[in-house]
Amino acid sequence: MLDKNFIGSLLDEALSTGGDFAEIYVEDTESNALTMLGGTVYKASAGRDYGVGVRIFDGYNAIYAYTCGSDKEEIAKIVKKAAQALKKDGRIQRAELKEDIIDNIHIIQIPPHKIEKSKKVQLMTAAHKAAKSVDSLISQVSINYSDSKKHILVANSDGRFVEDDRTYVRMHISAVASKGNEMQTGVDGPGAHCGFEFFESLDVEEYARKAARTAVTMIHANYCPGGRMPVVLANGFGGVIFHEACGHGLEATSVAKGNSVFAGKVGQKVANEKVTAIDDGTIPNAWGSTNIDDEGTPTQKRILIENGILKGNMIDLLNARRMNAKSTGSGRRQNFRYAPTSRMSNTYIAPGSDTFDEIIAGTEYGLYAAKMGGGSVNPSTGEFNFSVAEGYMIRNGKIAEPVRGATLIGKGNEVIQRIDMVGSDLAFGQGVCGSLSGNVPTNVGQPVIRVSEMIVGGRDGAQNG
Repeated sequence: MLDKNFIGSLLDEALSTGGDFAEIYVEDTESNALTMLGGTVYKASAGRDYGVGVRIFDGYNAIYAYTCGSDKEEIAKIVKKAAQALKKDGRIQRAELKEDIIDNIHIIQIPPHKIEKSKKVQLMTAAHKAAKSVDSLISQVSINYSDSKKHILVANSDGRFVEDDRTYVRMHISAVASKGNEMQTGVDGPGAHCGFEFFESLDVEEYARKAARTAVTMIHANYCPGGRMPVVLANGFGGVIFHEACGHGLEATSVAKGNSVFAGKVGQKVANEKVTAIDDGTIPNAWGSTNIDDEGTPTQKRILIENGILKGNMIDLLNARRMNAKSTGSGRRQNFRYAPTSRMSNTYIAPGSDTFDEIIAGTEYGLYAAKMGGGSVNPSTGEFNFSVAEGYMIRNGKIAEPVRGATLIGKGNEVIQRIDMVGSDLAFGQGVCGSLSGNVPTNVGQPVIRVSEMIVGGRDGAQNG
């Protein structure tokens, strides 16, 4: 990493043309990845990525530049070019850099880069065999293993000088069931901000079997009927709907510019009183957690919605200016090639008092979305559509036959008002969220919930009971 005196000189240069805030971001990442298909590793990669980014604020505007080089002359040249984009009179005196020692809440017991590749392959092979053993219809299993170790340094003209280490591990499992000309896929992807010990306490074979069972169940399923009906969303990755349809609308990236259905509504009722929603970047070793954000601000636990009332937003440094607010430690970026902006970390609907059995028994007819798939959302309106990867009809208060091809359609701000039952079985699912500042690891979560009415896209002619 760069020394403090050199970084101080870079900040001075960045402020030399009239900027009112400057930031230097340094990143050094080592990563490893393995891909297995058909029980054989056919791709292995390892690499190191190093770079430095400079950001300069001028009021509500920002300039960002970066270099992949480690040569000090090259870094200084990039900072000077960024500063030259501003041509104003006056120069702000920066604060003295003071090193901030942070408490590390993400303890790494077994650094994954010290684990032999053969041991990682053994883990993948066990997952592959487990998935294949579920049913003869499983025609293909692919396993992706990845780990990374990232060290960052953030310094700015307010005097902040802080470093952080981050280690991530993940295994993504995909199983395909085939019957005739049809194919169905089941996936699972456990991961954590953790060392290799994560896998030693994880039943990867059961995750593989779950993915395979989803594929096999759906290959035998009939198509889902369409229409308006109650929808019960399973715990864990079911939280992706709140993440996409509501969470992005609560990020300052959209709120600060008024491009959100939640803009200007803090203190107002925006959801059913049973809904409390939280973004918490402080959960130890969680996939979406960090000690500090990518602007050097300590991460926080933020209550976004409490008993249906909008309490706050996720805010980064630049948008804090636009909103006359403070950063909530939500400034994140994929790497040094991106300027940070407000992003989610571990975002979830808090547990309620209903049980899974009560929710199902209280639903005469509807859809149980046991696993969610992909989808799309318009953050400015909250309009979304998501595929259901594994679904079942609910009939007479009981889970009935499996159905495939279901799509959930709606608006996020309307759906959270229709959540009328909230379970107590909170769980999380891991994903990678894409936005203006690239792809970042995020957790989505919720207990099982019921939405009193949603539009379910299905196939005409399917039996609707």
